[in-house]
Amino acid sequence: QVQLVESGGGLVQPGGSLRLSCVTSGLTFTSDYYVIGWFRQAPGKEREGVSCVSSSDGSTNYADSVKGRFTISRDNAKNTVFLQMNSLKPEDTAVYYCAADRRITTVQTICPVIDDYDYWGQGTHVTVSS
Repeated sequence: QVQLVESGGGLVQPGGSLRLSCVTSGLTFTSDYYVIGWFRQAPGKEREGVSCVSSSDGSTNYADSVKGRFTISRDNAKNTVFLQMNSLKPEDTAVYYCAADRRITTVQTICPVIDDYDYWGQGTHVTVSS
């Protein structure tokens, strides 16, 4: 059974930083093939993709709105994926989710679409406000 648990959200001032964690179980980073994606959903808006990382080739991809500010990374030993968020803006306020798509694919050009993901975490709240 694959499970994902997010943490690290909170209240931060504009320009600040947060690091989100997505701890996975049921996936082995060094032997299973999957994509881990980060998504966010702001109040009254649809869920949107933020970033993703592929286990098969280590490729990553980012939404234009976060390029240069957010960095996705993984710790294979801890089966954990991180999202480092810097230079946060009020428009980054949302519930952030991680999700897993079990397949072999690169994400060099694009992340999988939301319907491709098989497993989801419960989300962690991020509020950017002064």
